[in-house]
Amino acid sequence: MPELPEVETVRRGLLPRLVGRRIVRLQQRRHDLRVPLPAKFASRVEGRTVRAIDRRAKYLLIRLDDGQTLIAHLGMSGRMTLHDAASAASHPLDRHDHVVFDVDDGWQVRFNDARRFGLMLLVADDAVLQHKLFKGLGPEPLDDTFDGAALAIRLAGRKTPIKAALLDQKTLVGVGNIYACEALFLAGISPRRSAHTVQGTRADRLVEAIKRVLIRSIEDGGSTLRDHIQPGGELGYFQTRFNVYDRAGIACPTRGCGRTVKRLVQAGRSTFYCAHCQR
Repeated sequence: MPELPEVETVRRGLLPRLVGRRIVRLQQRRHDLRVPLPAKFASRVEGRTVRAIDRRAKYLLIRLDDGQTLIAHLGMSGRMTLHDAASAASHPLDRHDHVVFDVDDGWQVRFNDARRFGLMLLVADDAVLQHKLFKGLGPEPLDDTFDGAALAIRLAGRKTPIKAALLDQKTLVGVGNIYACEALFLAGISPRRSAHTVQGTRADRLVEAIKRVLIRSIEDGGSTLRDHIQPGGELGYFQTRFNVYDRAGIACPTRGCGRTVKRLVQAGRSTFYCAHCQR
């Protein structure tokens, strides 16, 4: 599933082609994704100008000029691709291009979702943050106000392993399996450690590592392991910088360590770590 860097990469890729542009046509090529698409979807979106594109957690928030927000989630395999008039004409729609937006300067945005776990909803601007999708979500990890003290408060009293706590979107949002593994490695914290013990300097180190790995991944266009591509068609390449994720049996990258990366299963998810460097 795309994590925060992948969704942020998509948002940034769409900005120059959608913001300030009018949607002249919407093609709805099926009636549902994970949930039904909005009623009268085309008629409610056509003619509208995109004011802004924001992100909350792993959701894109496409703000329209009539006070509606189009909430989009990429699901497990979704992608947004951009096509100019020439490439749109030369590349017929794929059977998994479920929603297609044509804008007034000739560009086209295609929402492609082979597994159909994504979603699109239309919600009034002032009701977005009260929507059930966003209730109870934790803070954004890249916000300036999110620091070690804020994380420590959210971990206090929690006996679950710290890796599981990081995947809980009520702790903080957008940090999935890849970036939890990588951040814990950079912070030198074992994924087995009880979450309530990550306080003080440990919490400071972990927040610094989370921010570092997320920012670097965004700069790299995200991680392309299977489905993720940027809107312009480019692959992300943060996967070339993984220290531990999916590197079981490979030497730990820490100089002088001499051990290998291990894999364990926590709550049904693979965790990769160095038992020597992470405590």
